[in-house]
Amino acid sequence: QVQLRESGGGLVQAGGSLRLSCAASGRTFSNYAMGWFRQPPGNAREFVGAIRWTGTSTIYADSVKGRFTISTNNAKNTVYLQMNNLKPEDTALYYCAADPLIRPDPDEWDYWGQGTQVTVSS
Repeated sequence: QVQLRESGGGLVQAGGSLRLSCAASGRTFSNYAMGWFRQPPGNAREFVGAIRWTGTSTIYADSVKGRFTISTNNAKNTVYLQMNNLKPEDTALYYCAADPLIRPDPDEWDYWGQGTQVTVSS
């Protein structure tokens, strides 16, 4: 049974940093991409960024480029989202997802975690 489990969310002031983790289990993910999405209050789920387990390919949404970094620890089957210079508009429920392909449409992704809340105060 595939499980993706996010952690690391919380409340932070604008300009601060958080690191989210997503622990993956239940199958071999070596041929998969891992994505991060977020859903702000009252809005649709949106693509944040994604990485392949090999680390050879990463992509970010324009809104987070230069502030967020995605990385993997293959030995721990864990993917990270380092978020720096956080802004109030980054407030959202953050999800990790897994799929063989990197695509911005959340409906195209196979597996999802339960989400972790990030709140940025001004």
